[in-house]
Parts: sequence; C-alpha cells; structure tokens
Amino acid sequence: MSKIAVVFHSGYGHTQRMAQAVAEGAGAELVAIDADGNLPEGGWETLAAANAIIMGSPTYMGNVSWQFKKFADASSKPWFTQAWKDKLFAGFTNSAALNGDKGSTLTYLFTLAMQHSGLWVSQGILPSSSKAAGRNDMNYLGSYSGAMAQSPSDAGASDMLPGDLNTARAFGQRVAEVAARFK
Repeated sequence: MSKIAVVFHSGYGHTQRMAQAVAEGAGAELVAIDADGNLPEGGWETLAAANAIIMGSPTYMGNVSWQFKKFADASSKPWFTQAWKDKLFAGFTNSAALNGDKGSTLTYLFTLAMQHSGLWVSQGILPSSSKAAGRNDMNYLGSYSGAMAQSPSDAGASDMLPGDLNTARAFGQRVAEVAARFK
C-alpha cells in the first residue's frame, strides 16, 4: 500500500473540508499548514515518507495563500537534495467564484511539483458539461489538472456542495490508484 500525504492550508475551513474528502478517497494522512505557514511537528517527515503528495490551497487573488507559499519556499531544503524526486504529486483548490482563477493556483502547484522533479497526477474525471448537468455533478467546474471546488463567500464550510466533495473524494481515489501502480 502506498503512503499518501495531503498537505494543505485552509483559511476559512472550505479547503480543509476539501482536503478531508481528498484524504478519505486516497486513504491519506492530512498535514495541515497553520495560520503562520508552518507544518505541524513531524510534518516534514510525513512528506518525506510519502510516495505521493497531494497539495491543496485556497485560491486567493489568483494564486495560493501566503501560508502555502511559505511552505513551498521552505520546501527548498528537500528540493536541494532532490529528496522528493519521482514522487507522485497532485493538487486541489477552492475559491468563492466559479472561476476565481483557480487554474492559476493549480498551475502553481504543478510548477512546484515539477521543481521537485515529481510526477503529476491529473484529475482523471471528465467534466459534467451536458445541458442536463447540475452543480452537484462530478467535476462540474471542468478541471483536468486537479480538483476544484467553489464555495460562496457567505457560505460556511458545512455548506460546500456534495458534487465538489464527491469530486475531491474521487480525485483522492485516483491518486491512490495511480500510486498503487507505481509502487
């Protein structure tokens, strides 16, 4: 069985709820980046031991949160020794707007994975793009590069749509299936 870690920052709880769904699908361990941009004790060791690292951040102003960026900059230590080379990576994000420039955040996460000489796992779920599709369908936001969710700015984390959480869960499961093939 592959060891998978979900490293994420959540500002208001939405991205945490999404991270929990991804981790549930992947059978992964959660590593939460705190409000100061730091990992919990043992967090770096968890990432070092993982075969796959799934990264998550809310999309703020078209990119990752500053807390996630602080983590990314601190990952220059394993980058220097290529400690994460050939690990599987994947990413997810959430924002208040349907688009919200979430693609920029996923591109940032992809670039970080490539900096670490990692291998990217795509969403692997076709979008729900027919006339009959509804907001609670899988991959309604139509992302190929990673999982996306949308949460209205006046909605709490408990109000997240089941379709987005089901997409996140299926995305985690896909990463686990790919990791099992690479083990």
